[in-house]
Amino acid sequence: MHPILATRGRILLYLAGWIPILALLDYLMWASGSPSWVRNTAVLAPACILFAFACLSPWPICRVRPLRLVGAAMLAVTWAAAAAAASALLTAAAWALARVEGQPAAHLDLLFGVGILLYLLSAGLHYAALAAGEAREASLRAAEAHSLARDAELHALRMQINPHFLFNSLHSIAALATLDAVRARDMCIRLADFLRSSLGLGERDSIPLHEELALARSYLEVEQVRFGARLQFSENIQESCQGCTVPVLLLQPLVENAVKHGIAGLVEGGAIRLSAERLGANVIIAVENGFDPDAPCESPIASSSRA
Repeated sequence: MHPILATRGRILLYLAGWIPILALLDYLMWASGSPSWVRNTAVLAPACILFAFACLSPWPICRVRPLRLVGAAMLAVTWAAAAAAASALLTAAAWALARVEGQPAAHLDLLFGVGILLYLLSAGLHYAALAAGEAREASLRAAEAHSLARDAELHALRMQINPHFLFNSLHSIAALATLDAVRARDMCIRLADFLRSSLGLGERDSIPLHEELALARSYLEVEQVRFGARLQFSENIQESCQGCTVPVLLLQPLVENAVKHGIAGLVEGGAIRLSAERLGANVIIAVENGFDPDAPCESPIASSSRA
């Protein structure tokens, strides 16, 4: 079914759009010698209503015979026949109404020619509407594909982070178990708290910044058991940033990289600094850490994110 026929409001709006066309036909008839506007309107108005619905017939034809798949000759024959049939309907309706009104059926050849032009114009508008719809659907599909790719990337990142960190933590616990049982027990408790918090996020795509900060602190507490006094942590968070929404596990890879590529390579350890400030509609988050400038293939870790 044609989209215009889906609701009564669309039908009425569509018919209202034919009022200027009716006025144009009235003018053409008057300019060609018809004496009365009133009589012309009485004949042409019902005929135009009938022709208006006939001009919706290009919709299924355009769908069956798209421009890119049909040859020019076949397309010309199809639309010439359809336009002639629709215009003949307009002319026949005007002739019959003129006979009913007792008026002479004049200028039917002019009406037939204008009907063909109007029908072909309607076909062109239908092709344009279908092309616009296809472009909109393609844009929506591209946006959906981009969103799915982003979600898949985030999911893959989450699946990589937790096992990587968990394996490192378990190795550290195993090493501490024979050297310092108290620290090994403390690390187990903190690790359990961190995993409970991260698993509690479920499938959420975003969380308030204060929850993300709590998760980052929980991670660093586990690492502090492993590194001891070598790992220091400080933060400077504006209060206005606490409730801002950020992607889940935004800070986790940044903080993990700061530990792995920064603090772990320093004999005396170092500090990780985390800051967040509001800048207009954005939140600027930075993670900074010390590093060993002589270490191969290493560079300072300084990351920022906007939310």
